[in-house]
Amino acid sequence: MMAFSTIDLTPRIGTEIRTDAATLVSGAHADTILALLQQRGVLIVRGLHMSREDQLAFSHTLGRVQPQGEGGIFKVTIDPKENPGAEYIKGAFFWHIDGASDDVPNFAATLNAKSLSRTGGSTYFANTYAAWDDLPDEEKAAYDGLRVVHSFETSQRYVNPEPTVAELNFWQMRTPKVHPLVWTHETGRKSLVLGSTADHVEGMDPAQGRVLLSRLREWAIQPQFVYRHDWTEGDLLIWDNSGTMHRVDPYPLEENRMMHRTTIEAIEQLVGA
Repeated sequence: MMAFSTIDLTPRIGTEIRTDAATLVSGAHADTILALLQQRGVLIVRGLHMSREDQLAFSHTLGRVQPQGEGGIFKVTIDPKENPGAEYIKGAFFWHIDGASDDVPNFAATLNAKSLSRTGGSTYFANTYAAWDDLPDEEKAAYDGLRVVHSFETSQRYVNPEPTVAELNFWQMRTPKVHPLVWTHETGRKSLVLGSTADHVEGMDPAQGRVLLSRLREWAIQPQFVYRHDWTEGDLLIWDNSGTMHRVDPYPLEENRMMHRTTIEAIEQLVGA
């Protein structure tokens, strides 16, 4: 196995790991990676060119892999020939967390760059642990116990503001979920739960609640909390979905951008502040 070393890419988010695929697949550094993931939000191994078999094997060292796509590998592309749900992938152009329509959003994911677009396609991550940490104490106290309704329909209206009845009926098949605005993790750390699925705050005037959610999103995507990844083919990226938001720059369909994603199931309950 190759040596394992790390270098932080920004002060608040993003760490590069320097190693090889065999070392990752061995699981020898799995505990270190899990701890780093929750400390730094995003981990990158550049130019790894990991096979689908190795990506799955590595993902299993981090936790239980959701059975998405083909044997746990989900194709992230807006090409409908490769992904029948490609239209919904366009929701990734807006800040979000994955799995907000589930009872508990997933813990983490890996993304393996198979082919890239010539334009667009950079991915941004915002550290919502750090965003919470830097809020004034009086604001933290005000948000304690607030609960937010998350809706798949709300996120899709960013992409398609004038849906057909059939599209609306399909979106509404996913029942809205209520999550705390502040996720208190088993480590004791707290993070904000935000993104394009966040529709309104329970018990608050809807208009005021949406202003609050927009203001907190703007707070959380300030430059000091954000890492931008400009991809090279073969990069492997791992992110903590429970403590970050992410989005991708739009890219043209015809440029055939393709990522292979694995998703790691939640390792803790979603608990309010």
